[in-house]
Amino acid sequence: MTGFDGATTIAVNGTSLAYQERGQGDVVLFVHGSASDMRTWHRQLPAFGSSWRAVAYSRRFARPNDDIGEGADDPMMPHVADLVAFVRSAGLGRVHLVGHSWGAFVCLLTALRYPDVVNKLVLMEPPVLTLFVSMPPGPLQLLRLLVTRPRLAGAIVKFGTGTVSPAQRAYRRGDDDAAMEIFGRGVLGDAAFEGLSAERLAQVRANRRADKAQLMGAGFPPLAAASVRTIQAPTLLLHGDRSPMLFGGLTRELERLIPDAICTEIPQASHLMHEDNPERVNALIQEFLAAPADRLMDTDLR
Repeated sequence: MTGFDGATTIAVNGTSLAYQERGQGDVVLFVHGSASDMRTWHRQLPAFGSSWRAVAYSRRFARPNDDIGEGADDPMMPHVADLVAFVRSAGLGRVHLVGHSWGAFVCLLTALRYPDVVNKLVLMEPPVLTLFVSMPPGPLQLLRLLVTRPRLAGAIVKFGTGTVSPAQRAYRRGDDDAAMEIFGRGVLGDAAFEGLSAERLAQVRANRRADKAQLMGAGFPPLAAASVRTIQAPTLLLHGDRSPMLFGGLTRELERLIPDAICTEIPQASHLMHEDNPERVNALIQEFLAAPADRLMDTDLR
């Protein structure tokens, strides 16, 4: 399943969201990241559909949904509201949430604000920068972080000056292709970006306007460590062994804060780990979802 075959739509919050599903049973809901849509999960839906009801939807403004208007903002909280409305309108009950990157941040916020919706939580490198700094970060924030977490501070500065700022400048001068390449290389790493297939690059380009809106807009919402500590859903955190250092640092911080969290590294994978190494990602998530909640910490998922 590599396209939108078999997709249907549901109306939520004044928009229409397309989704695909496979199988029956407890629901596993997949939430994609930036520069992506439901097609990013084409190696997950068949694998999970044999044991669960696997559902992948395209978030607001992602293909094949209506595109965002040029120059509009795309803040994160409406996506949280969309996710909850989608679950309730479709009658999915409590779901296992599996999120990647920007979508993983959406899932994290959903678990914080709507715990009744979430059964178990799987987060693949959510960019939780606002645990440490505002967006954009202030100099005093970075200075304090440099004293307490020097490696993480350096990674944040490198990401801001080497990826975010030049990508924003490229978008402002109308060079969308350059902006997408700068941001893609910064998030994935050079080798992973250069290894993207023509089909995957087409998916990036098809979703570029929403990606641009997220990068040029208000940014990520505030996130307090004290709030993260209240998450009750058993959580599996995944990060790629070839991902930029920033994502590893952020993931390890979530492991420290979330009370019932397991963190595992995916070999031979960068930020797009569910595409880079789908067999390992699928096996780990399936084991995590199948394990009784009271025995999660005794598994060998680490």
